[in-house]
Amino acid sequence: MEGLALVPIMLAFGISGGLVGRRKGSSFWIWFVISMIPPFIGLLAAIFYRYETDELRRPCPSCGRVLRISDAVCTRCGKDLEWPEFALPPKTAPPVR
Repeated sequence: MEGLALVPIMLAFGISGGLVGRRKGSSFWIWFVISMIPPFIGLLAAIFYRYETDELRRPCPSCGRVLRISDAVCTRCGKDLEWPEFALPPKTAPPVR
């Protein structure tokens, strides 16, 4: 019976971590599991995780899709990508005037 009291706490931390992870541009379900298993530590990891939208981007030379600079394969056309000569600013960067 004592272990059953831990289930709502784990679910609450899992949902909280999932929402934080989703807000930062990552998968809700991955952060749900990470935050649910070690409840407090997982939520802290989600909070301190980087924003996916803060990463530099680059266009695919084959199809033109804009990808994160760290992607090695284009998710649209499947082309292997080399390290780019130039990078686009992150989505959250202020506009250049």
